[in-house]
Amino acid sequence: MKYLTNEKLTIVGAAGMIGSNMAQTALMLGLTPNLCLYDVYEPGLKGVLAEIDHCAFPGANVTATTDPAEAYKDAKFIISSGGAPRKEGMTREDLLKGNCQIAEDFGKDVRKYCPDVKHIVVIFNPADLTGLVVLLHSGLKPEQVTTLAALDSTRLQTAIADACGVQQCKVTGACTYGGHGEAMAVFASGAEVDGKPISEMGLTEEQWAEIRQNTIQGGSNIIKLRGRSSFQSPAYNAVKMIEAAMGGEPFTWPAGCYVKDGEFANVMMAMPSVIDANGVSFKAPAGTAEEMAALRASYDHLCKMRDEIIDLGIIPAVADWKKANPNM
Repeated sequence: MKYLTNEKLTIVGAAGMIGSNMAQTALMLGLTPNLCLYDVYEPGLKGVLAEIDHCAFPGANVTATTDPAEAYKDAKFIISSGGAPRKEGMTREDLLKGNCQIAEDFGKDVRKYCPDVKHIVVIFNPADLTGLVVLLHSGLKPEQVTTLAALDSTRLQTAIADACGVQQCKVTGACTYGGHGEAMAVFASGAEVDGKPISEMGLTEEQWAEIRQNTIQGGSNIIKLRGRSSFQSPAYNAVKMIEAAMGGEPFTWPAGCYVKDGEFANVMMAMPSVIDANGVSFKAPAGTAEEMAALRASYDHLCKMRDEIIDLGIIPAVADWKKANPNM
């Protein structure tokens, strides 16, 4: 089997459903034979390792450990799903304090054990904040750390396709920006359906309301249907993000990026972005007045959560960020 690279990829939270799916997907896509599975829950970790071994991927060199020093040593790429999952009735924001403390430890471990890592994808919620915490404490450059935001856009694409009765891939240009939460900003005015502007599809206000609801509540709906938070879609999209950073096909769905300056400064949030072997790059979103107003409201919500973890002492005040990480 031909692999994209031989460099080490570490999956954090590998004993969980997202983590185990990421491990299998990474090997199925042929990213690297050198895969390390890391989790603090040893029985589950051993079970995942056994399952992966039983898949018999040719040439795979899969290891598993509960030791962060071993997990991160020589790692060039990392995907972390190592936070608490969302349960029914919870919002992503409900996970703020506990998961941001986990992110703090993760960032410090990266700085200590693998400062030469090339790219990290953070996917545990609230991802905009956990990713920011990891970036600050790891000392990495902003282009080296991204967070999973694509699911909101793929859910929007799905909802529009369902409303218009077309195959999902026929919907293009529909994205969400800002926070990965219920305050996300839905940008659909520039979407096309099978090459036609969405404005020509005759969607009613009721249909638009349903599209927005299905997009914003997409994750909550999966919890209600399956009794647990989504795992297949975040696993696949996260692996596709790291594949792009490894030099594979560029990832062009929105990713959570650190915004240093401009109108939306000093947060991590979904932007029009591209991930490739150089890391992540992005541009400013453009939309209708209503869409831009929604983005500003989403940004304000992110700033409030950011300030909350500052008050908790998990990250320093914004004015001190460059002292914590000179790359910011």
